[in-house]
Amino acid sequence: MKGNSYFSLFTLSFLTLAIMASCSQESVPTYDTSESRLNIWVGTAAGIVYESVSYNYSYAYEEGTVPFYAQITGVPADHDRTFRLEPFGPAAAQVAPTVRVEDFVIKAGAIGGTFQLHLNTQLLPDPSLFTEKEDTVRFRMVPNDEFLLGTEKHQEFTIIVKNFLSKPDNWDRVPTRNDMLIFKPLKDFFGDYSRVKYQFMIQVLGLIDFQIQASMASLPAYVEETNTVSTTYANQLVQKMQQALAEYNATHDTPLTDEYGYEVVF
Repeated sequence: MKGNSYFSLFTLSFLTLAIMASCSQESVPTYDTSESRLNIWVGTAAGIVYESVSYNYSYAYEEGTVPFYAQITGVPADHDRTFRLEPFGPAAAQVAPTVRVEDFVIKAGAIGGTFQLHLNTQLLPDPSLFTEKEDTVRFRMVPNDEFLLGTEKHQEFTIIVKNFLSKPDNWDRVPTRNDMLIFKPLKDFFGDYSRVKYQFMIQVLGLIDFQIQASMASLPAYVEETNTVSTTYANQLVQKMQQALAEYNATHDTPLTDEYGYEVVF
């Protein structure tokens, strides 16, 4: 395949990268020493370290990202320095083919930065991987001449990988509600359901399990608290999907095709 992923619309810290387990409040240390060590972690840029983050392959039709952070101990260099990551642990063999092999750069004069680990759903060795049970993969720096391993607790990070995606309850019909609000099924706007179509929508729109409220009154385009969009905004989302699909088909050898062998349409 050729072309760029639409996952760039997920800045996600994306939907989805759900924070797993607990986190440590300690800061990542930076010391003025004669040696350079590289601390890596998932958490916050301020140095708070999470035990793990969750990544769902189903939220990206092609390539998705996991943000992570790196910071040196030692003095900044007068030249760019690069490092790579490698997976290890229980699911490493299955995850490794999906990881984009790339050099991450610590710029000259910098002590660290925010980076993106790229994983491609289409490169899973088996599409059924992680669809019934999540698994764990850890990442560490590949040894090089520029950096030693980081300080304790900052030498690796953990990702919980899964590949679950279920059809929204409100796709074909709207479940009965006790209030007076009127909602419309997603099918009225986006057509028949398929896993591939829904994956593509999540990747482009950054919305999961949202609902469409129908009302004559003026409504906000999107209400985050209830994950609700107005019918007017829903129509705009359809146009956005049509444009994204046209761009995808123009930059790939074959049109986007669902799991049933049919070409995806909006």
